[in-house]
Amino acid sequence: MLVPVRCFTCGFPISIYWEEYKSRLSKGEDPESILNSLNITRYCCRRMFISTFEYIDELLQYVKVKEKVETKLTHSFETEVPKKRRGRRKIK
Repeated sequence: MLVPVRCFTCGFPISIYWEEYKSRLSKGEDPESILNSLNITRYCCRRMFISTFEYIDELLQYVKVKEKVETKLTHSFETEVPKKRRGRRKIK
């Protein structure tokens, strides 16, 4: 999921704080103290930070694998498919 630009409930812009939140969280800081220092006090906005998980990078890995498989399959089928006859058959 991509990071929401605004809180779904109150409309407060939260995406401007996401990078700092993520970097401080990766350093091992407590989420509660990070949100307090960023002055995010509403529980609806706090929910947005705590529940958001960026899985777009993981999804992109599978899309690339799927494209590789599809290209291999289309190349193998193109050589095996016989060409159709065009035009009308002659009646004898």
